[in-house]
Amino acid sequence: MSADGSKARPAFEFGPSGPGAFAVRGAMTFATAAPLHAAGLAALGASPEGRLALDCAGVGDADSAGLVVLVDWLAWARAAGKELQLQNVPSKLLDIARISELDELLVPA
Repeated sequence: MSADGSKARPAFEFGPSGPGAFAVRGAMTFATAAPLHAAGLAALGASPEGRLALDCAGVGDADSAGLVVLVDWLAWARAAGKELQLQNVPSKLLDIARISELDELLVPA
């Protein structure tokens, strides 16, 4: 709860946007990584679709923890026999991925 007694709004949202399609909005940072990771796995895992798409256009703030979450979701999809396509990955995450030599995971050739 916030100081005024109202429920604090989560710093991120993760949910379906269509069959096999999902969207993440808000922060992908150290502060949100653990609950965001869990929310993403729950939603992605509940989808019966073999091909999944994740739109990241709504991500406002991101850091290396957000990158770790994306990479883990990709690894989960591969292990589950699914394909996860990332869309509209923020440039900040792509920059961190480039430095870490992980950019090819996020944006396949």
